Amino acid sequence: MIAERLSEAGYVLSPPGEAADVCIVNTCSVTGEADAKSRKMIRAFVRKHPEAFVAVVGCYAELAAESIAGIAGVDLVLGTQDKLEVLKYIGSAKNITPVVVRHKISTGGFTIPVCGPQASFHNLGHRANLKIQDGCNQWCSYCIVPAARGPARSRDFENAMAEAKALARRGTKEVVLTGVNVGAYSSNGRTLLDIIDGLNAVDGIRRIRVSSIELLTVPDGLLERMADPSHALVPFLHLPLQSGADRILEIMRRNYTAAVFREFVRASVERVPDLCVGVDVLVGFPGESEADFEDTCRLLSESPIAYAHVFKYSDRKGAGAEMMDGKIDPRTLHRRSERARRIGEDKRRAFHARYLGKCVEVLFEESDQGLWWGYTGNYIRVAVCSSECIENAICEVMIVSDCGDHMRGQRTG
Repeated sequence: MIAERLSEAGYVLSPPGEAADVCIVNTCSVTGEADAKSRKMIRAFVRKHPEAFVAVVGCYAELAAESIAGIAGVDLVLGTQDKLEVLKYIGSAKNITPVVVRHKISTGGFTIPVCGPQASFHNLGHRANLKIQDGCNQWCSYCIVPAARGPARSRDFENAMAEAKALARRGTKEVVLTGVNVGAYSSNGRTLLDIIDGLNAVDGIRRIRVSSIELLTVPDGLLERMADPSHALVPFLHLPLQSGADRILEIMRRNYTAAVFREFVRASVERVPDLCVGVDVLVGFPGESEADFEDTCRLLSESPIAYAHVFKYSDRKGAGAEMMDGKIDPRTLHRRSERARRIGEDKRRAFHARYLGKCVEVLFEESDQGLWWGYTGNYIRVAVCSSECIENAICEVMIVSDCGDHMRGQRTG
């Protein structure tokens, strides 16, 4: 969105390695590692483009504005409320003192200006994110997202539909619904299902994907739409699990039990053909015992999930868990995360194996060294050899081999 606004204002994207007049770093702060990566990226931009106007926006900018302003070469720091307005603050010369803008985060619904058809800072074919929600009210004890992104609020329905139609006119075939807590979407009586059904009626949109959704916010009717072959909603669920131990889930303030999570996944996979269920897991939460960790591993191993994203716990300033006793030592943290990752990889391989020799539909997005890459509706990454340009095409492919993080296929149509 920032890129499109700059494009409409006459800015031109500088290819990697070439000089730039403006550098914008959109930061993350969900983990300590994310903070470190953000700082590293800021410093890298300053070193490579010492004369450029450097703006830092996003969650880390919201939570650590003064720290970022202290990095030599930074000109502008914009918090959550103002990050999409970065164009208003970009100067023609570097600032002697960094400008810091952090207004109070809005609590109401929001709209996002829809760029015109000529804004093409980057190719918006293939898949495109459609932001429909922001903020969160849950305040899980390990998380600072509510502080960084504010309270839960939803995008105006008609405004979201206007962007979806604009994306479709520009060739987008898959729309990914994004937000901090998309299942909490509510705007003038409209729900997440209304957004999904509205997208299903947009000419040109062939796939609808929900990026991630909290278990307790999955609406009645979501799985029914996934199971309907005539509906564009793809069979894909990404659910934050975090722990398979009830004791830890309670301290995390997750408000469900491992048994409830396990049963939902089982029933969902039975109900929706080819459903891919992915999970987030947070290992090493303060006080997590070996028995608690074993409960998590058991749930991962025994549930029909397709993959797991594994994160190591890190203290976040202001989160409830920051002051808790029982912090896990780094070696144990590493050992547990590696084991959970191995289980996740085993689940991915087992999920892939089901498709060997079968035909699937793949939306191809890019090419590299003679291979075209894309994804199935249930999020299997597939590569095929093709001398024909199949960018942004949905093709039938027979899966012939498993290459670990992706599968190889041959076009049949």
